[in-house]
Amino acid sequence: MKFEHLIEINDPLNPLVDLLSTDQVWCGLVLRAEAPMLFVPHLDECRLYDRTETEVARALRYGELTIVDRVVFTVPTKITYLIAAQKDIAQSSLVMTIEEPEPDALFLRFQYDDGNDEATDAANAMYNDFRRSAYVESDIDTIRIIRELAQQGRFNAPLA
Repeated sequence: MKFEHLIEINDPLNPLVDLLSTDQVWCGLVLRAEAPMLFVPHLDECRLYDRTETEVARALRYGELTIVDRVVFTVPTKITYLIAAQKDIAQSSLVMTIEEPEPDALFLRFQYDDGNDEATDAANAMYNDFRRSAYVESDIDTIRIIRELAQQGRFNAPLA
């Protein structure tokens, strides 16, 4: 299943929503990669290892299931999650890209690829509809949490 959607973060015409800066969204996305338990309610444990300035390897434990992935940071606009094939899990990816087509108009694009071919996608159509819906809800929650943390002043320091 290949799935892509866009979430509007800033609507300059809506005075009821505080505008977030690109730096605040970037810091929130990095925090989501490095401290995912703040964003993923059913995650039991996250271990980070092999960290560099541009990527980090992680082991995520959900009960008895452990998923190993690698997160690549393309500062300051893109974060890529890469999951290698492991046990019953196919190779897959998630790319989050910050887009600012004009000043103060800020969007976050999510691109999912579960590595399956079209025939497998067709066979799993109903399940994939559910997954797409769950992904969108999770991504909306990510923005909500980033917005809450920004309002608390968590991302006020400028990027180095």
